[in-house]
Amino acid sequence: MTDLTDEQKTQFEAAAFRTLVAHLRERTDVQNIDLMNLSGFCRNCLSNWYQDAAREAGVELDRSEARELIYGMPYEAWKERYQTEATDEQKAAFAANNPGH
Repeated sequence: MTDLTDEQKTQFEAAAFRTLVAHLRERTDVQNIDLMNLSGFCRNCLSNWYQDAAREAGVELDRSEARELIYGMPYEAWKERYQTEATDEQKAAFAANNPGH
């Protein structure tokens, strides 16, 4: 494996994260419940992790600001524009895969 410096790792991780966020912004057809059922995380999880990282660095970022950074728009606008009602099957899969979430 190629030896990477810590700075390179951070740069590449940040680039990969930006690519993931851009991809999720493009794939508005993929609902958060689909992401949760498949991978155990969703856009909201990413925004929570972003907020946690900011807090650890001493930067106060509220939930709505973190979500806007991930969604590319206010969360309520994204929900109104793109979110659909979850099907019974999606809800059942979520309950089975994410107990207590």
